[in-house]
Formats: sequence, C-alpha cells, structure tokens
Amino acid sequence: MKRENKGVSYIHEKAGWPNLKWNDAKLLPLLAEVRHRQGRLLGRMEGLGFRLRAEASLTTLTADVIKSSAIEGELLDAAQVRSSIARRLGLDFGGNAKAGREVEGVVEMMLDATQKYAEPLSAERLFGWHAALFPTGRIGMRRITVGAWRPADIGPMQVVSGPMGRERVHFEAPTADRLQREVSAFIDWFEAADGIDPVLKSGIAHFWFVTLHPFEDGNGRISRAIADMALARAESMKERFYSMSTQIEAEKKQYYLNLEQSQKGGMDITSWLGWFLGCLGRAVAGAEEGLSVVLRKAKVWERINNQSPVNERQRKVINRLLDGFEGKLSTSKYATLTKCSTDTALRDIGVLLVQGILIQEEGGGRNTSYRLAEPEARVGGQS
Repeated sequence: MKRENKGVSYIHEKAGWPNLKWNDAKLLPLLAEVRHRQGRLLGRMEGLGFRLRAEASLTTLTADVIKSSAIEGELLDAAQVRSSIARRLGLDFGGNAKAGREVEGVVEMMLDATQKYAEPLSAERLFGWHAALFPTGRIGMRRITVGAWRPADIGPMQVVSGPMGRERVHFEAPTADRLQREVSAFIDWFEAADGIDPVLKSGIAHFWFVTLHPFEDGNGRISRAIADMALARAESMKERFYSMSTQIEAEKKQYYLNLEQSQKGGMDITSWLGWFLGCLGRAVAGAEEGLSVVLRKAKVWERINNQSPVNERQRKVINRLLDGFEGKLSTSKYATLTKCSTDTALRDIGVLLVQGILIQEEGGGRNTSYRLAEPEARVGGQS
C-alpha cells in the first residue's frame, strides 16, 4: 500500500528516535493505582488452594490467547485453546478437545512468554514465536516469510484496522533495511536493568515493538506477548489472573486511535502510557467478573471447610455441581455419579442438607432434586 499521507512523518522517522520520553509526574498516580489493584487481586488469589489458583490462571490464559487473536480478526475455538493450555501445564482438567496447529502455535508462544518470563528475550526467541504462529508458512493461500524479519520486496508495512475495503491506515513501520539494528536496540533496552518500573516497561515495550512491526504478520500478537512477559516479570510469577488482551479487545477502537496519535507525535509517549495504564487498571478491576466461577467455588469450599468435613463422594458431587452439572441433582444421579447405593446417597444428601450445603428444590417424591446453597462467606478457603 502507498502511504496515506505523504506529508506525515512518523515517530521512528524523527530526530531522537528511539529515545522515548514520558512525564513521570503525570503517570505516577496511574501507576500507583494499577499497582494497588494488582496487589489486591493477587492477595485474593493467594487465598485459594492450588487447584483453584490453577483453574483461575487457566481461565485467564485462555481468554488472553483468544482475545489477542480476536484483535487481529482471528477467531479461535475456546475449547481447543483451554485444552491445549491445560495439557501443556500438566493440568488434569480443562477438557480434551484436540487443538489445531494454529491454536497450538499461539498457545506455545503465549506460554513461553509468561511461563518463562525470566529468560532473556532474543531475536531467535522472537523468530521461534513467529514460526509457532504460522506453522504452515502461509496466511490462507499466501506464503509469508516465517521466523525472519520481513523482507524488503513486500513493500511498505502499514498498520491498519477495520473491515476489508474500509481499512484505516494508522501508521507506517520502518523500512526492512532498518529492522535488524532497530530490533537489536529494542531487545537491549528490554533486557537492561534501567530502573524503569516493569509495569511501565510493559507499556513502552508494547508501543516500541508494534512501531517496528518487524514481521510480515503476527506483530500485534507478539507485541502483546512481550507486554505480558513484562507484566509477569513485574509480579515475578507465572500464574496470570487478569488479561490485558481481553481489555484491549473491548477497547479496540481507542487502542488503535492512541497508537495512531502517538505515532504522529514526538518522542513523548505520556499520552499512550496513560491510556495503557488505564486499560491495564480496568483489566485488573474486571478480572473478578472473568473469574466469577472460580471465586464462587472458593467461597463454597471456604464455607464447607469451616464446617464438618465432607467425604470423598460428597466432595466429588459438590465439585460437579460447581463445574456446571447438567439437569438437576437427584438421589439416583448422586448414586450413579459416586457409584454407591441409593441408601448411601440418601444419607450423604441428608448430611449436606443439615449442613446447609445443599437445598432441596420445591416438589417431592420421585421429582425431589437439590441444588447448592449460595455462599456469602469471604474468599479464603481451598478445595
């Protein structure tokens, strides 16, 4: 594509590049708020047991992979993504859907970035991520350069959004002959111990790498993986409990607008970083909604663990109810699920009714059924 406006110069073409600047005084309150929200969320997650923490992280990573691809117009199957992540993390839950090569590739990249966050970023590592994203070396019927910087013969690299035929050009990336030295400078900065807060570094890294757009495709997803890697470093933990990509996808129009405006300005990217920190804060704040199922489980088990212990049959049925039991729980279904007699099932259910863990639904006789009582207890227990 030809440049939309020949009179426009972009940030990477201006004197001072890549010495990006920002106003610490303006960003400090936003950064403090984000750090506070992160601390509260991580503190709450620490109160969960291993299985619930793993489930919460699995839910978040699944959303992150799906939404990062959705920003680029790629729709992935949620069951395949969840199953692929669970298998790679060695979890015995998460489903058994067989994932396609495209799903496996983006999952491999995201897990490498977040689970191995302490390992240094390098050109070879970026090439590996890119090759994982495009296992066939094609986008549809078109062959692309994989595991290497984009070649000069494809012409100018323009960053666009919008439906085909109505694309909006946001900016044009540096020419191919600059990429090796530009990416080297970026990696050196990313790995330097420069005293920049890692959360702030995440926003800078995202902006810088997406400005370079060094690959023929997949740059947005790789930029967000780098940002997630920096956030994992900020928290010094592999588990993820909020999804930045989910929030960016929800604010996609503003995301591209802020990128475009900052590309056409000077070296000061305070405006971009202000939006990034605000978006991150909203991602953390919205995490509880995305983890509502897991948090509900935590509340139920906290209440149960504070009472008389339940046996393994009862525990199994409670977990099934929490995972989304199809239909209504009856005595016969309880007996089938736990492979026990009807009399044993009746005794188990009776105990759970007395403890207030189960509630009997209206109706009786053969149609008698039960449901879980909704807990009001504070999260803090574990299953």
